[in-house]
Amino acid sequence: MEPTEDHIYVIIFATLFLAGMMSTFVISMVFIHRQRQAQNRQKMDQIKSEHEKTLLNIENEIQQETLTHIGRELHDNIGQLLSLAKLNFGSIKPEKIAEGRDILGQAIQEVRGLSKQLNLDWVESININEFIEQQLTRIKTTGYCETSLEAEFDLIELPKDQKLVLIRVIQESLNNAIKHASPDKILIKLHENGKGKQIFIKDDGRGFDSTQQASGSGMFNLKKRMETIGGEFNLTSAVGKGTEITLTLPN
Repeated sequence: MEPTEDHIYVIIFATLFLAGMMSTFVISMVFIHRQRQAQNRQKMDQIKSEHEKTLLNIENEIQQETLTHIGRELHDNIGQLLSLAKLNFGSIKPEKIAEGRDILGQAIQEVRGLSKQLNLDWVESININEFIEQQLTRIKTTGYCETSLEAEFDLIELPKDQKLVLIRVIQESLNNAIKHASPDKILIKLHENGKGKQIFIKDDGRGFDSTQQASGSGMFNLKKRMETIGGEFNLTSAVGKGTEITLTLPN
């Protein structure tokens, strides 16, 4: 039985209809794909912008912290050294004059050391182990509390953005312990487990109910900063049992 003219029209119409549906489907998929690409690009640009903004804020905070430290050192340390040198130079005794020269030389070395901290070039050269050691030594020499560092590895080869974030988070964690915890000892431990490399900061101070502080902006900021470099920030604390902070580094 040969197809009639009506059958041929039906076949042609069905073919055109299916072709139109396929074309519409393909165009729709292309449109959706391009829309998702645009959304992904927008999201990536937003993440990049937030990352850069976070790093800029951290750089400004570190510079401000450095300037504050330099101001204290100029007033308390170098100012005292110069006063001692002046007293010795006022003497007619040769040994006092020689002692004054030694003190003046020490003051010059101190000024040179401080001048290196006026920009962030030191971030490039320092490793996190050295930075932690410096921070703990500074706390211990004030007589505030005992400190110790246990390191299973050296954090030397890290990108600058990771160093900046870790430096600031460690600084803030130590500052919080000093301001609020009144500890007898602060321990920082660098160790590695199934999650990767971690920095463990523990104090034996008064502690607090961490469940009530979960929404605090300070801890939230530290958490967000670790997330900007692909790391994690975790805190546990209880009243009378001290505080433990774990910084998990990005793999």
